[in-house]
Amino acid sequence: MQALRSLCYFLLKLPLLVLVRCKIVTDSRLPNCEKNHPIFYIIRHQSASDLLALQNACKKQGLPDPLEQITIENVKYTRVLCLDKPTPIFSWRKASKTKAIEQGLALLTLHTQREDLDAQLIPANVIWGRAPTKEKNNANVGTLLTDQESPSWLRKFFIVLFSGRDTLVRFSEALSFRDISDNHGTDEVAAHKLLRVARFHFHRQTIAAKGPRLMHRQQMFNALMANPSIKRMISDEAKSKKISEEKVKKQALAMMDEIAGDYSVSWVRLGERILHWLWGRLYSDIKVNNAQVLRKLAQDGQEIIYVPCHRSHMDYLLLSYVILQEGLVMPRIAAGINLNFWPAGSIFRKGGAFFIRRSFGGNRLYSTIFREYLSLLFERGYSVKYYTEGGRSRTGKVLSPKTGMLAMTIQSLLRGIDRPLTLVPVYLGYEHVMEVGTYHKELNGSEKKGESISGVFKAIKSLRNYGNGYVNFGEPINVNDFLNKKVPDWKDAIDPIEPQKPNWLTPTVNTLADNVMVNINKSVALNGVAIIALILHATKNKALSKVELEKQIDFFLAIQKQAPFSEQITIPQENGQQLLAHVISLNKVTVTEDSFGTIISLDDIACLEMRYYRNNILHAYILPSVVFRLLERHNKIAETELISKAQSIVCLLKEELFLYQNHETLTKQIKQVLTVLQNMDIAQVSKADYWSLTDNTALLGNVRLMGECIDESLQRLAIIALLSCRLAPLSKRDLEEKVVAIAKRLSVLNNINAPEFIDKKAQATLIASMREQGYITLNDDGLLITTSEMEEVKNTIINLVDIEVLQSIAR
Repeated sequence: MQALRSLCYFLLKLPLLVLVRCKIVTDSRLPNCEKNHPIFYIIRHQSASDLLALQNACKKQGLPDPLEQITIENVKYTRVLCLDKPTPIFSWRKASKTKAIEQGLALLTLHTQREDLDAQLIPANVIWGRAPTKEKNNANVGTLLTDQESPSWLRKFFIVLFSGRDTLVRFSEALSFRDISDNHGTDEVAAHKLLRVARFHFHRQTIAAKGPRLMHRQQMFNALMANPSIKRMISDEAKSKKISEEKVKKQALAMMDEIAGDYSVSWVRLGERILHWLWGRLYSDIKVNNAQVLRKLAQDGQEIIYVPCHRSHMDYLLLSYVILQEGLVMPRIAAGINLNFWPAGSIFRKGGAFFIRRSFGGNRLYSTIFREYLSLLFERGYSVKYYTEGGRSRTGKVLSPKTGMLAMTIQSLLRGIDRPLTLVPVYLGYEHVMEVGTYHKELNGSEKKGESISGVFKAIKSLRNYGNGYVNFGEPINVNDFLNKKVPDWKDAIDPIEPQKPNWLTPTVNTLADNVMVNINKSVALNGVAIIALILHATKNKALSKVELEKQIDFFLAIQKQAPFSEQITIPQENGQQLLAHVISLNKVTVTEDSFGTIISLDDIACLEMRYYRNNILHAYILPSVVFRLLERHNKIAETELISKAQSIVCLLKEELFLYQNHETLTKQIKQVLTVLQNMDIAQVSKADYWSLTDNTALLGNVRLMGECIDESLQRLAIIALLSCRLAPLSKRDLEEKVVAIAKRLSVLNNINAPEFIDKKAQATLIASMREQGYITLNDDGLLITTSEMEEVKNTIINLVDIEVLQSIAR
């Protein structure tokens, strides 16, 4: 029998080699030790095609061959436990059972006999194709290639034939037979429980990879038209505008047609292949971090809502591609209506996009339809992706969030959705953003051009190397848990017919939106382009010798490795020399030679472009930069005073840069930075806890350069502090206008070519931070005045700003 099975496998290998292409996803590091930890596998189907696909995947992962037997205590065991046998072709025959129960029971019993034994069971889910089951006329219908629970050998033939090249093999974290035997028993009940848990585990994984049952677009329209909120709104619109309900229904259907996506699995598969080819030519590598959090959320049955930052139109494609590569279903993507141009609009719809207007303009019918469409997606279990910034960042910093989509997300919960909603912040970073040149033109007053297909081809026609792309998945935010903490009685507002807008909604959504942006920034990805941009912009002439620049890169990396900004930050493994060579290969800097060596500099155009990448990571270096500046400007400073002054500066920048640190975290991180400086012999501390810098000139160069990173932020704070003290009382508007006017003058005098330096919104944010921190308040006439605390923080700020700048402000 064994020989016949081996012959069958041998004959099937060649056709499967041609027909099957597996994508392999691992949830964690897989075991490879076999001595006292023999490896077994558990899969869904006892199928030759499944076993051969698993064998191929195991070979690529360096795991034992699942088709081999393993000998323990002179007894041979098959490595694979199969849950189900194929369904017979003829319905009157019953499918026989596998030997999984007997195998599992034997292995559990074996662990009672040998205390040193700890066999590992790896769940391996072989998923053929990513097409979900479709619905038609409210009835669930399967197709030849879906609903694959224990398919017959004939059906499996067609599945392999048509879906084999879209196969996913997902290895889950290994289970310990020792743990099962010690904590759950070794009887038949324990074995049955093990297999029951495995079935549910595989079911959840399959749903996560393929998605829930797919509604046809027209079905969605029918469901929305039957929605009580929309029906009521149609009736109200007809009465208020004195037109027939039929006319309003036509308007509603037109809006649904404008909004709704038209998801197509075949289009997604085609798009995935095109993007795989495209990324291979555009990018050196796509670096993905913390993706295991997505699979765990999907495994737990949570509704995933991706909320990435928005740098480029590439974001839509890159994040969707990465999600597919991680073995999860394509999310439904909220795209701006500006992307609904021919033929891209139809293509995006097929890829899962739905469109949203930039402004609802008080259109109650449109806002109701869009809100209910979003609720329907959540109710049906579709993962969703939207951009809380509302548009692409033109400066490289994350933007203040727009709260409309988040508000509608919470209102969906108020309809009584029982599945937990979880926001997954995503940091997207690039070593080259194709639109950077356009961004600077727009910031300098050029009119924003509409998107078109010619613009897309123009952007990618060169197929040049854009370096690396970065996708970091941040710390998830469970919306249900968030509401339980912020608004314990939020469930009282649940109304399955008409979602309410309770008084707590707006402030709660604002807090949630800020938390999303903070978690995005916590997941920052450092890269060579951004670090070099940060360093060169901190120099007076935007230039350094190659040797000095390499040393500075190593120093900037060392600070983050030894005193990291956050636990989620990712840091390059390369050293300064390697990173600089990579950036030079991307033509991001100017390289010149003289008799003393090589100089790396930025020309005028590169200065503008590189500032964008500098701003991507600036927030990660704010704290060490403040500490360095304080040490440089004080011959000796007590540790408690240094911590207090650093906290006051960072807290003023917290809202603008979406920093997460509270006073306790800041104290801990400041001490970490000081310890790093002490270990590097850059700073020393006296017995009385006074800190001072070394006299070593070469080492002091590192301190000065990193301290310059915060210079522009300090200048803006100095303008606000000095003007508010000198001119108060004055209105908020007058203060903002005067601050912007002086910032414009300073930008000319100090050659600061940075649109964000003179941006009115940025200045307004800093003024708001000063009010929140209690340095500015309102008098009885509603005018801004300074408080007694302002004098101390003003003195701290002006002590850190160059005298020339202070004189310019005074004049």
